[in-house]
Amino acid sequence: MNYKIHLEKFEGPLDLLLYLIKKNDIDICDIPIAVITDQYMEYIKMMKMLDLDVVGDFLVMAASLMQIKSKMLLPPDPLASPEALDPRQELVDRLREYEQFKSVAEELKGKEYQRQNLFGRIIDEDKLNDIKEDAEEILFEATLFDLINAFSQALSHAPQKEDYQISQAEYTVEEKIHDLLHLLVGQTRLSLMALFRQASCKSEIICTFIAILELIRQKEILVIQQRQFAYIEILRNTANETPAAGPA
Repeated sequence: MNYKIHLEKFEGPLDLLLYLIKKNDIDICDIPIAVITDQYMEYIKMMKMLDLDVVGDFLVMAASLMQIKSKMLLPPDPLASPEALDPRQELVDRLREYEQFKSVAEELKGKEYQRQNLFGRIIDEDKLNDIKEDAEEILFEATLFDLINAFSQALSHAPQKEDYQISQAEYTVEEKIHDLLHLLVGQTRLSLMALFRQASCKSEIICTFIAILELIRQKEILVIQQRQFAYIEILRNTANETPAAGPA
């Protein structure tokens, strides 16, 4: 499969580490480096399998994690200062600083959203109730790591081909893109895990997943969650649809 995905926007290595820390409910000041490094490498393995163009950005952090892991296996240097005793400290400082920047950015984004929903004049209660009823459900965009996590789970539960089967159906990303868009014509939302469960083998799961990434890149679909680590749904990105031309 030689279909390379170029993602214009993606989360970086520090985002993946924070994602794993939250996913495992870990204290950021006491990171179990061995566990986090193993999980981090599993995500890189998935990225390499998908031939994502962002893998190189994660390899430098992987080398740093391996170095920290190696240092923690060595006995502490009795001549070292107390600050230098924990090889994780520099990483912890970087993560905490990055987390603060992300928090401020999210707060500013929230204020912008609130400002967009302010009304410049008084409206009556009936109209206000109508607006509340028509308000959209609050949803969160799933991250690349949420998608890779779901993809990894799907592969681990994929149907195994029997040894006596000689021929195998071939799947293409282009066909899966067409199938997904066709499904979204008749359905408002699609469950990501349901799509994976309908696949007959690992190759079909991989094609489906790459098709989803490509549609995200083209801004044709949105992948959303009701909260972090919740199940993922796929919606058609109506903001990207071209309005129909009126009569001449």
